[in-house]
Amino acid sequence: MRDTRHEIKAVIFDLGETLLDFGKIKATRLFRQGARLSYDFLKSCGQPVGCFEYYCWRNLIALRFRHLISNITKKDINSSALLRGIGKKKGIKLDGQQWRHFAWLWYEPLSKIATTEPKIKETLIALKGLGLKLGILSNTFVNAHSLEKHLKQLDLLDFFSVRMYSYEFDFRKPDARIFKIAAERIGEAVENIMYVGDRIDKDIVPTLKIGMQPVLKAAYTNAGKTPPNGAFKITRISELPALIKKINATTASN
Repeated sequence: MRDTRHEIKAVIFDLGETLLDFGKIKATRLFRQGARLSYDFLKSCGQPVGCFEYYCWRNLIALRFRHLISNITKKDINSSALLRGIGKKKGIKLDGQQWRHFAWLWYEPLSKIATTEPKIKETLIALKGLGLKLGILSNTFVNAHSLEKHLKQLDLLDFFSVRMYSYEFDFRKPDARIFKIAAERIGEAVENIMYVGDRIDKDIVPTLKIGMQPVLKAAYTNAGKTPPNGAFKITRISELPALIKKINATTASN
């Protein structure tokens, strides 16, 4: 039987549990840590923050409510804009750089528990060495500045010429439109793009439908699950260079 796979010219990655491993998190504890950091920052700037518990719960309730709405509308919220809006209504006044730092402080506790696999940078160098374009497409409500600050701290940011976050759009994965936009931005046909993610429903099934080459990265989110026919499964990102070499060698011989 003839192999109908196409040459891989670009790889687009999901973030959580793919490039960055967070594992099963204790969300409320991390939220309170972020609340404390941001509260102390606002207080040090002389802003009208009131008592900590009220500050923490006001923001938590607002985020949970908007998250519930986003699950109905299938459109991710911009959590940074939401928290900034709540603050402004309470009389908080900061400049642009201070607001960005404020957003980072909410995310910082989560960034500290994130891990990457050993030699991830060497793997990305190897992928670039194969002439591949690299990008990121992630469902997230975390501000791009915070995510990219984190990636820069890990010395990974500059590998990715295209970086897309779902809160910037009116739709999110598994909507085919967001994958097609990613293909347009990275400048390759969908059939020449490999998408690597951890969710069968949001990463693997939709990319398979539009003709991308999906790869399931093993994570707690897919434990015990088998990807559909046409998708590969890997344990580590470091397996990708060899996999892509094999796919491209096969397509070259057909």
